[in-house]
Amino acid sequence: MTQSPTQADTLQAVVMGASAGALDALSSVLTKLPRGFSLPILIVTHLPPDKDSILSSLLASKCKIAVREAEDKEPIVPGVAFIAPPDYHLLVEKDGRLSLSSDEAVQFSRPSIDVLFESAADAYGNALIGIILTGANDDGARGLRAIADAGGLVLVQRTDLAYASTMPRAALAACPSAREMTLEEIATYLCATTKMP
Repeated sequence: MTQSPTQADTLQAVVMGASAGALDALSSVLTKLPRGFSLPILIVTHLPPDKDSILSSLLASKCKIAVREAEDKEPIVPGVAFIAPPDYHLLVEKDGRLSLSSDEAVQFSRPSIDVLFESAADAYGNALIGIILTGANDDGARGLRAIADAGGLVLVQRTDLAYASTMPRAALAACPSAREMTLEEIATYLCATTKMP
């Protein structure tokens, strides 16, 4: 999965999925991204459907990049991390906007990582980086494979260091071309593969 200079020049977005242990894993990656990071980051974590999430505000308080909960029909803008709200699937529209859906749960999850990753693969093709972090089910494996099949870059948190290894293991099984990295290596990779102003 060597990245060509041409691909680095055309990257348009990052998608990330996490479940059990998500706050610590996301914090480890997102807090290392500098102000001026040039790509949007779209994130799904498995959240309880029946209460408001404070994940975006917790991350926003620690990060140099902007972090906020995604809103329906919101434009996708560079340098912002958008987090799926509880009980809604997050999707990427081809017109560069986000959409929220209350369609049926996928892999018992709404929001579903697979739903985000598959819609992003369809919208961005090989201009996308997909990342699977810690988690205790196999949501995201199919979506990561869709990103790889579209020519995107695919990364997975090292299974031996994940709080819950089931999700990264499933992602690697579905997508053998994925690179396994520590959280620090993922953050370094993101910084190295995107253009800073």
